[in-house]
Amino acid sequence: MENEQSPVATTISNGIFGTKIPSSVAFIVAVLLFFLPFIDIKCNNVSLQKVSGIELATGFNIKPAGSNNSLFGNMEKTTGAKGEKKDPYVYALVALALGVGGFLLSLINKKATAFGGIIMGALGTAAIIGMMIDIKSDIKGEGLGSEDGVKVAVEFTPWFFVTIIAFIAAAFFSYRRMRSEK
Repeated sequence: MENEQSPVATTISNGIFGTKIPSSVAFIVAVLLFFLPFIDIKCNNVSLQKVSGIELATGFNIKPAGSNNSLFGNMEKTTGAKGEKKDPYVYALVALALGVGGFLLSLINKKATAFGGIIMGALGTAAIIGMMIDIKSDIKGEGLGSEDGVKVAVEFTPWFFVTIIAFIAAAFFSYRRMRSEK
């Protein structure tokens, strides 16, 4: 009988990390970060376009060079110059789905959902990293390195890396929740 603790003492010793709140917040932050720019497409170190995580997951148009709000950019729009349509990145779509699924799982008060949160967080992290590798190989595969003095590059924004951290945090908080439920 000496080793048993009261429910209040157990709650205090586990703290807030033993609840569903931290993992829920981490998953919703990861999902909301998809609305921010993940990559910056640059040509000769000049930013051409920033692409959000949602656009990576659903597909987007690459704007042609000079498609800004200047007089010449507006002329290109009227003459019919359109950008190239990029297909969605499967890894981005999978990561977004895992983030939403992890958030929904974290709201359920069952023991098994904490383990599911760990899996969703880990797979979400892997999917985001897979997307980064896929984008980098796309750039190399299309030969967009440096031709004719034009250097096209893709830089990952800080929001991309914060999303990775959010998925890792969600997995960690789900693990803490699972440990506290034992």
